[in-house]
Amino acid sequence: MDKSDILSIARQQLSDSICNFQVPPCEPLQVSPWVAMSGLQKAIRRGEEHLALRAAATLLHVSPDRLWRRCGCIAFEDIGVADLDTVVIVMAALAGKRFRASLGGEWAVASCMVSKMVHAPKCRAADDLLLAAENHRDFEDARLQFASSTGDLIRIATGADPLPIRALAAWFAIGTDRRPSPRLSSRQGDPTATFNALREVIDPGVVEIAKEGFRRTGEVLGPFVALLWPMRQQQIATVADDEFPPELMIGDVPGWAYDVYSREGRAALAEFIGGRTETARWVRAHIPPRQRLAFLGGIVFRVEGGLVRKRLQWKTGDELRRIVDIECNDPHYVDAAEILQLTRGDIPALNGVRAELIGGLHHV
Repeated sequence: MDKSDILSIARQQLSDSICNFQVPPCEPLQVSPWVAMSGLQKAIRRGEEHLALRAAATLLHVSPDRLWRRCGCIAFEDIGVADLDTVVIVMAALAGKRFRASLGGEWAVASCMVSKMVHAPKCRAADDLLLAAENHRDFEDARLQFASSTGDLIRIATGADPLPIRALAAWFAIGTDRRPSPRLSSRQGDPTATFNALREVIDPGVVEIAKEGFRRTGEVLGPFVALLWPMRQQQIATVADDEFPPELMIGDVPGWAYDVYSREGRAALAEFIGGRTETARWVRAHIPPRQRLAFLGGIVFRVEGGLVRKRLQWKTGDELRRIVDIECNDPHYVDAAEILQLTRGDIPALNGVRAELIGGLHHV
């Protein structure tokens, strides 16, 4: 099945879904685009439809390009191999304004697409694979050596090396220049040759979905979903909710929306690091001052922001999650088990700092 067939089917599925969907009111939040993007993605992860729709309405109002691109990234980062049907429907929704107008307009398509992602099962293995390939100490040599010929990289990507090595090879073969990383040298790749080679060893339909995702977003999460697909097909999987820490509403938005990528979230983390919690004391004792904010932002993501409802639990995905949680806290390479546990216990204190800085308390 080629790209035109896949997208044609997906567009019809999207059209049918909208016909059977009660389009909700468009009710934007009074927050910055950065908080709206964070709230949208985390609400989709958590199955919080009302908040996800309000965050999507905010972005559609103030920054529609950010909405469509972010949804494309969410599809591969948070849903991935758990529900490729939903992923490809999201790709169909990104076809352009004229197509969306034919289905009822921007909000009709956006709200239906977001609702589908909210209710879909989730798998974050592609993002965990990216983080493992980018940061784990065991792959440092590969990160330094993989600036070789595209042909050599493709042979590694389609071969029998460990999955993170193949992911790194595919990343370099496609090109690291479109998603710059401080851990990888910049290399202009050959996406067409890479996807053609992947098509020889992976279901061509899945590779076409990955290729479309890369074309729409510029992210390597799509190709990584393709690399994960054969393993997903071979392994037994179940679905279960993650265990969530206590939540605090700050106005109309939960505290978890204020992460390290928003101005308000960074201010709260900086204030929290200076406090008296066990987490703050651990960070001050182990992490150099200039690196503390980014480090703690990553830890908070692992115990709060990256949690999902309806998580696909399967051997490869579970192992990638464990590796990133415990072994990928670059550049320190600390065993993160202790700080993860401390931070889980101190999320209420962090929410208190967020609320004090931002205001408008309401307990959940």
